[in-house]
Amino acid sequence: MSIPHLSLQDARHLQLAAQGLLTPRRAKASPSDLLACIRRMALLQIDTISVVARSPYLVLFSRLGHYDPRWLEQLLADGDLFEYWAHEACFVPREDYRLLRHRMLDPAAMGWKFSAQWLKTHGGEIAQIVERIRQDGPVRASDFERKGGKGNGWWDWKPEKRHLEVLFTAGQLMVRERRNFQRVYDLAERVMPEWNDERDLPSPDLARRDMVRASCRALGLVKTGWVADYYRLKRGKYDALLHQLADEGELLPVRVEGWQHGAFVHASLADELVRAQAGTLKASHTAVLSPFDPLVWDRKRASELFDFDYRIECYTPAPKRQYGYFVLPLLHRGKLVGRMDAKAHRKEGVFEVKSLYLEDGVRVTRTLAQDLGKALQKLAHWHQTPTLRYGAIPAPLLTLWQEAMPLP
Repeated sequence: MSIPHLSLQDARHLQLAAQGLLTPRRAKASPSDLLACIRRMALLQIDTISVVARSPYLVLFSRLGHYDPRWLEQLLADGDLFEYWAHEACFVPREDYRLLRHRMLDPAAMGWKFSAQWLKTHGGEIAQIVERIRQDGPVRASDFERKGGKGNGWWDWKPEKRHLEVLFTAGQLMVRERRNFQRVYDLAERVMPEWNDERDLPSPDLARRDMVRASCRALGLVKTGWVADYYRLKRGKYDALLHQLADEGELLPVRVEGWQHGAFVHASLADELVRAQAGTLKASHTAVLSPFDPLVWDRKRASELFDFDYRIECYTPAPKRQYGYFVLPLLHRGKLVGRMDAKAHRKEGVFEVKSLYLEDGVRVTRTLAQDLGKALQKLAHWHQTPTLRYGAIPAPLLTLWQEAMPLP
């Protein structure tokens, strides 16, 4: 059987299909759709920056349209999701706890996320926190008063917060729920009472194999250099596994124009692959993406697949930023066409587009202007900031928006 040959745009369409970003959703979303969307992506990265909706909520909106953000919190509280370090801190479907349990059992391999020295030095205090939770129930870091004045920044955690995070990384505590987006910690055996290490724990090799399989399913179209990043596995070890999965029928080998090495399409996209070959797999979705969206969180993959060089600049000193603090990629009908720096002014009801940049070679058409305009309006309304305010916008785009509707 001959290996299918795909254009680069076909390859993009297949990854977008896997990620739920190829076509807009027609039906109104429900809580079960939220869970299905997270299962489809395998991981939903968590970030606390809130100049617009926090990243996990925005990632879901990009795929589902309008929904109630409280549904995500309820899925966590109901136990359909759990939190742990996967790509980074992520919401993960409960059934995939088995994939990450080895990291909890060997937390010394987790780098800055765990300190054996801290555990050793503060063992008595940490044991007291565990006993308090056992006796009195779940706690937040804010339940402990800071001694010695106010903290000086993000990583200047009070000792109790560090104790809780060490216990979380070691799997002794889990996140029971979030209140005002603050973690509420409880004993792992109360959050996952059905789990038994002796009975349920897969071998490390099997867990890694299943993480690679989940990465392939979530990405839809992969090449050997991409699959390790999804769960932060060691790079360069999985070429043979992808070929093995192809031999087993889980992956379908393909060739992509301009790529020296082969690629693979997950078998769940077999129908979409047929449509791509027939030239009928089309993209019609336009969406504003989070910087921590799975589609763009791997800078190398975003560059190779979408010719989109994207770097998250919120952790870059302001004078060194090229585009802005929290810059959101713009997806339009199968291509990443630009990026914008935005802020939701919730008290004023204003959604501010501080600046918007289109990629080199992107031509401003009425279709592009209409689609981006509608996407921004929907995003602003979902934020409950229905008034759009524009800063630095490409003149041709602004002209078409002004023709369509008066702008403030």
